[in-house]
Amino acid sequence: MTAKAIFKRATLLAGAAFALSLATAPGAEAACTDAAGPKVDWSKCTLTGANLRGATLQGANLTFADLSGANLSGANLTGAVLRDANLYQANLTGANLTGADLTGAILIKARLNGAELTSANLTNAQLIGATWTDGRICAAGSVGTCK
Repeated sequence: MTAKAIFKRATLLAGAAFALSLATAPGAEAACTDAAGPKVDWSKCTLTGANLRGATLQGANLTFADLSGANLSGANLTGAVLRDANLYQANLTGANLTGADLTGAILIKARLNGAELTSANLTNAQLIGATWTDGRICAAGSVGTCK
């Protein structure tokens, strides 16, 4: 076997080993069908209308997830990442969102009454028509804060 052939074969084997290591690496994207639980990775998952009432989702990755119309009432979302998540008309009544990252999240017409938002990041979150933690309805132009 020539040196060129040996090099080519070694390169192919190394590439295959690398691809396999990526597929089995810890922290690889979880399936959207995984059960609810702390640190679940549901990024980019479609969970429209899901019943997650009282779910334990501390530290969950819900980046770009579609949770429109989902029931997250009483859910524990402390430290969860909901960047750019779609929470249109979601029920977050009494949910614990302490330290959650809701940057760019769509919370239009969401129900947040009684929700805990201490240290939550609402930068660029759309809150138009949302029911705020104190029961008032957020006015047009409510981005990042309820007006």
